[in-house]
This record gives sequence, C-alpha cells and structure tokens, in this order.
Amino acid sequence: MKPFFVQIKCTLGKAYQVATAIADAEIASEIYSTAGGFDLLVKFYLPEGEDVGHFINEKVHVIPDIVDTYTIITFRAF
Repeated sequence: MKPFFVQIKCTLGKAYQVATAIADAEIASEIYSTAGGFDLLVKFYLPEGEDVGHFINEKVHVIPDIVDTYTIITFRAF
C-alpha cells in the first residue's frame, strides 16, 4: 500500500462536515483538523500501481464544500 497525504481547504464553517463526509466514505486512514492555509490533513492509502490523481478526482473532489486540495506524495517512511 502506498500512503499519501492531502491538505484540504473547505468552505468557511464546513470543515467538520467535510471531515465527517470523508470518514463516512471510509476512504481515509486518518483525518486531522489543522491551522493555517488548509483546514484538514488527510492520510490515504492506495494499492501500488493505482493512480493517485484518479482517486483524488473521483473520491475526494466530489465531496461537497471542498474548495482546494494539495496532495503530498510520499516515498519512504523512516
């Protein structure tokens, strides 16, 4: 499994609803609220060879009240 992280910016006042929608979809490993330019930090796993871009487009961007995302691809855990 390949881990990657997505920072998510939400419509003002909707971070908890977005986090709940992600949790309800059962697509994330971990979901954190954050301060700064993004509202949420979400950890996902995909099987090796699956396309991260398609996953984000088809599973994450369809969730209401997501305004912007920033994907962080990981290489190796230490």
